[in-house]
Amino acid sequence: MPPPARAPETTTEAEPEPGPVRSRLRGDEGGIAIYTAIVTVALIGIIGLAIDGSGKLRATERADSVAMEAARAAGQAIDPAAAVTGSAIRVDPDAAQAAAQAYLARAGTRGSASLSADRTQLTVTVHDIYPTKFLAIAGIGSMDVTGHGSARLLHGVAQPQ
Repeated sequence: MPPPARAPETTTEAEPEPGPVRSRLRGDEGGIAIYTAIVTVALIGIIGLAIDGSGKLRATERADSVAMEAARAAGQAIDPAAAVTGSAIRVDPDAAQAAAQAYLARAGTRGSASLSADRTQLTVTVHDIYPTKFLAIAGIGSMDVTGHGSARLLHGVAQPQ
C-alpha cells in the first residue's frame, strides 16, 4: 500500500526575535537629529561671531576715519590775529573745538578734541556704538567703538615749517 499522502508543509516566516544587535541599533534612533541640531547651533554661533566681529572692525575703521577728518577740520581753525601779524601760526583752541564738534555732529558721532601744550597738534577721539546683530541673542546688544585721529598744524609756502 502506498504511503499516506502528507499534507504540504506550510512555512511561515516568523519575525526574528530581537537579539542583542537589533536592540542596540534601536537605542540609536534620533542620534543623528541631535547631532545635527548641536552642530547647526554651533555653526550659527560661529557665523554670528564672524559677522559681529567684522561689523565692529568696520565701525572702528569708520570711527578712526571720522576722528582724522574732524582733526583735519579743526586744524584749519588757526588763530587769525597771530597769523595776520605774522607773529605765529597756531590753532585757535576755541575755534578748533567748535570745528571738531561741528564735524562730529555732521557725521552723527560724539567725541572730544584736545590740543597739545605747544598748540600745534590736535587730537580727536570719537566714541560710538556698534549695535550687534547675532550677539544680541546672547545678551550683548551693542559694543563700544573708539577712534582716534590727530593733525599737526603745518604752515609754509615752499615747505612745512
